[in-house]
Amino acid sequence: MHPAGDRRFSVRHLLDPPALQGTFAEDVRRGLSAEPKFLQPKYFYDALGSHLFEAICELPEYYLTGAERQILATQGDAIAAALPSPVRAVELGSGSAVKTRHLLAAILRRQGSLTFVPLDISPGVLERSARELVEAYPGLRVEALAADFDGGLRALAEDGAGRRAGEHLAILFLGSTIGNLDPPAARRLLHRVRSLLDPGDVFLLGTDLKKDERILLPAYDDALGVTAAFNKNLLLRINRELGGDFDLDRFAHRVRYDRRRGRIEMHLESLVDQTVRLRQLDFSVRFAAGETIHTESSYKYDSEQIADLARRTGFRPAGAWYDRDRRFAVSLLETAGVDKLPA
Repeated sequence: MHPAGDRRFSVRHLLDPPALQGTFAEDVRRGLSAEPKFLQPKYFYDALGSHLFEAICELPEYYLTGAERQILATQGDAIAAALPSPVRAVELGSGSAVKTRHLLAAILRRQGSLTFVPLDISPGVLERSARELVEAYPGLRVEALAADFDGGLRALAEDGAGRRAGEHLAILFLGSTIGNLDPPAARRLLHRVRSLLDPGDVFLLGTDLKKDERILLPAYDDALGVTAAFNKNLLLRINRELGGDFDLDRFAHRVRYDRRRGRIEMHLESLVDQTVRLRQLDFSVRFAAGETIHTESSYKYDSEQIADLARRTGFRPAGAWYDRDRRFAVSLLETAGVDKLPA
């Protein structure tokens, strides 16, 4: 726990570095032993990966951040007015929380003070953003959780997310991170979130909407190659932490759109027949030329799929906001069975 000077800021560290290292090693071995090969996208976000993703969010091709930022900047007051009051806000995968600030400011205009609980797997980014937030907003208190989703949700369940008497909970899952989960995993996550919520609490969900491939594909394969560097950084992390000897020049960043599943896929393609050794795992993996490692999926939604996901997980749609080009949606989901949110 690291309080700020004015005691409006704390970070609770729930990450166990030795355990995380063991889990990373196990997941890498499992993914590279599979057919087809895969790596989990949560491992993109080491210190360098987090900075690269922040750069991606500023690229002209990566419309997602700009579209969501536009929604929160122009319709933040309307969204805040739809939330219960008084409210405590929890954000899953908060990152730098740059776009979230528009909504936090709107809630502060409505209720004067606010406790914000950002949860993120990158402690450095989390601590930096938490300090910036309390400096920018005098009425804000930040109680950050450095944790992955599993550990963070478990901690929130154990302490009721720290809510005080009479306080409602709004859990935010912005940035289209839901798209990184396949449909069963997305439903499991929403079931867990629903279990944290009492009648009158709400869930605010960001989703990227289905659109033309000519817009989708460049968002994940930009002209500057920042997304390619972000993807390849996963191999660099394996080299550094697991003693791998991946030659990054022998792999290429590949992006494709699976129309049937409605998802973008990111892959790393081996350009030659090769064998890569991971010394710390005493493990070697063979690649054929053209073989890929599937590193990320990004599912795209339409309004019917959002409503179906809500119904299957104990929610019901209560409102939605869109950017001017209707590329992105921020949806408000109520706990099912509640006729009206408290004022």
